[in-house]
Amino acid sequence: MTKMYPMMISLTDRNCLVVGGGRVAERKVHSLIESGARVKIVSPTITESLKQQVKKGNLQWEQRLYHSNDGQDAFLVIAATDWPHVNKTVYEDAIKRNQWINVVDQPELCNFTVPSVMRQGKLTIAISTQGASPMFSKRIRQDLEQQYGDEFSLYIDLLGEARKKVQQRITDRKERQRLLQELMSDDWLDLCRYYPTKVMDYFQAWLQEQIEGQRGGKTS
Repeated sequence: MTKMYPMMISLTDRNCLVVGGGRVAERKVHSLIESGARVKIVSPTITESLKQQVKKGNLQWEQRLYHSNDGQDAFLVIAATDWPHVNKTVYEDAIKRNQWINVVDQPELCNFTVPSVMRQGKLTIAISTQGASPMFSKRIRQDLEQQYGDEFSLYIDLLGEARKKVQQRITDRKERQRLLQELMSDDWLDLCRYYPTKVMDYFQAWLQEQIEGQRGGKTS
C-alpha cells in the first residue's frame, strides 16, 4: 500500500457531503461542523443529535435516498451507510468528479482517511494506521489524552505569545532562537501546570529581564 501523505486541511466554508444518518455519520458530521464546513447529509433517517444540528441551521438534510448528482458541488464526500452497494456508488461518483472520498470501514474505497485525533487547545495530534486498525489508533489517542493534560493547552498559548513577543522585541536571530529554546524547558510547563493564572506575568517579567541583560551585555 502506498504511504499516505499526512496533512492538516482547512474546510472552512467548504461544501461537504455525508451519505448516511446513523451514529458513524453523526460523528463525521459533528467533526466537519467543528471544522467550519458547510455540511449536507443525505439519508432517509438521521439521529436525534443530527436533527438538533438541522434545527440550529448547522446542517442541511435531504431526507431521501442518495442520488448520483448529490455531490456535484462537494469538496469532500463521506459515505457511511449500512448498504455496501450505496457506498460503492458514492465512491465511484466522487472519483469521477476528482473529489476527496472516504467510505467508512473500507480503506480500499478511500483516497483519504480520517485519523484518530487528540486535541488539547491548539495542540492537535493525529494518529493513523492507514485504515488497518482504527481500534489501535483509538487506543493510542486515549494514551495521549492521559499524557497531555490541560496544562499543555496553556503551554501552547504561552509559546505562541512568546514567539510573537520575541520576534517583535529581539532583533538578533541567534538570541531569538536561544530564548525560544529556553521556553522548551519543563520548568515552563510546570508553571503552566501549577500557576496557570500567573504564568503569563512570569513570562513578561522573564522576557524583560532577558532584554535588559542583552542591553547590559552590549553596553559593557
